[in-house]
Amino acid sequence: MAKKVIMVPTALPGVPYSPAIKAGDYIFVSGQVGHVDSQGNKLEGVEAQTKQVLDNMKRVLEAAGASMDDVVKATVFLVKAEDFSKMNEVYKTYFTRDLPARSTVIVAALARPEIVVEIEGIAYRS
Repeated sequence: MAKKVIMVPTALPGVPYSPAIKAGDYIFVSGQVGHVDSQGNKLEGVEAQTKQVLDNMKRVLEAAGASMDDVVKATVFLVKAEDFSKMNEVYKTYFTRDLPARSTVIVAALARPEIVVEIEGIAYRS
C-alpha cells in the first residue's frame, strides 16, 4: 500500500509532523489545534478553538481529496471536562451525516498552555 504525505499551507512550521498521511483509502489526520486563526490572531475559549480545529481538519481532508463526511473516527482531547458540552455544540455542526466513532479524552495539558482542544481523525475515501 502506497502512502502519501498531505501538506497544507497552515501546517505548523518547525514541528516534525505531517498534517495527514494517505495510506490506501484511509487518511490519517494529525491532531489539529486552533489557538490561532489563519491570520495569526489568538483564539480563546473552547468554542472558537473547536471551530478553528475543525476548519483546519476540513482543509487537510480537502487537500487529500476527502471531506468531513468521510471521517470514520475522531479523537478529541480537552483540557477541561466542563468544556465537553460547549465543544459538542460546535462539533455537531461539522458532522451532519453519519457521525464518526469518537473518543473524548480529558488531559492535564496540551502542547501549549493556550491550547484547550485538539482533534485528530481517520477518514475513509474509496
